[in-house]
Amino acid sequence: MCGFAGYLSFQLPARRSTVEKMLKEMVHRGPDDYGIHEDALAFPHIVLGHRRLSILDLSQAGHQPMANEDGTLWIVFNGEIYNYLELRKDLVARGHKFHSETDTETILHLYEEHGTECVSYLRGMFAFAIWDSKNRDLFLARDRVGKKPIYYAQVPGGFFFASEIHALFPVDKIGRTLDLVALDLYFAYSYIPSPYSIFQEIRKLPPACTLVVQSGGFFVRQYWSLDFSPKLEISFSEAKEQLLSHLEESTRIRLRSDVPLGCFLSGGVDSSSIVAMMARCSTSRIKTFSIGFPEKEYDETSYARTISSLYDTEHHECIVEPLSIEVLPELVRHYGEPFADSSALPSWYLSELTARHVTVVLNGDGGDEAFAGYNKYYDGLRLETLSRVLPQSLARSANRLIRLLPG
Repeated sequence: MCGFAGYLSFQLPARRSTVEKMLKEMVHRGPDDYGIHEDALAFPHIVLGHRRLSILDLSQAGHQPMANEDGTLWIVFNGEIYNYLELRKDLVARGHKFHSETDTETILHLYEEHGTECVSYLRGMFAFAIWDSKNRDLFLARDRVGKKPIYYAQVPGGFFFASEIHALFPVDKIGRTLDLVALDLYFAYSYIPSPYSIFQEIRKLPPACTLVVQSGGFFVRQYWSLDFSPKLEISFSEAKEQLLSHLEESTRIRLRSDVPLGCFLSGGVDSSSIVAMMARCSTSRIKTFSIGFPEKEYDETSYARTISSLYDTEHHECIVEPLSIEVLPELVRHYGEPFADSSALPSWYLSELTARHVTVVLNGDGGDEAFAGYNKYYDGLRLETLSRVLPQSLARSANRLIRLLPG
């Protein structure tokens, strides 16, 4: 996890000190390195800042902000591009010259080759900003499902952006007016969806979107949406083989790292599958991490231990006690806005345990959404079936009844 911040000014010189203050709010995101780039040759002026957590190419060659060969493009990047080796090979064949082993530099050369369409070639979790000094415009991009964040604020004569919401707080020009629409969305969904934030003056760049700032204005474009076509006509046996192949390949490319890796392990289907794939793809012993609870009815560490034993992992556990709520103020600060997921507290302690042993972890998040693991998906299927056979008035009543079912 890295962090970046930037200030684009259209009227007055962009202040380096402002971005330095923004970066101080995100020291925890990047303890390994720190960098600033200023471009005040012509308006608009820009200051880019970066805090680095090194994962690929731990040398100074990976320092950010990073420039292309002639210094006309500058990038700050948070995330990881899993297919960077394949992209790099193609770019080298096209004549591009690399000076590091980072995935960051791959994005720069990809932008040289394809412009704003470069995001279509990326597999990974990412948020980045590219400054084009020739055209004097700024390009921001966020990954397809929004794993990496970008917050931004437009003020008279300027544009600010950062990896965390509270990194924008040192900017006096950015107000903190409560957004009542965002508050209503929070009560409806238990979180605040993009492009809203809890503050009217601050917005989130939505997942799968890019943002270009030029001539004092900006526009947002969605570059991807989930496509359920074309449908495959294959047997269940073939589907299982393809799923296993995709899962193994996806895990293998996520193991590319120059720092220690591990995996969160609950003992459920999703995280256990990832551990199984890691064991298959890795030549070293896998490190796994689990959380437990004193109450037996909530504790699942026995399942995690079973999987750990099966794949001979180096297993670590922590038990979350009632007093663990003491960390809540710090947790609230890092989220920056209301967020009602009760798993945030144990996840904090699990991450704290994990950070003592490894820098990067894989997990099974998203499995329930991709494979209909929640009861609500079955409720929807039952409703669809009923709607086909019942009169419309009865179908509506059945819908109301199903909504009352637990889970």
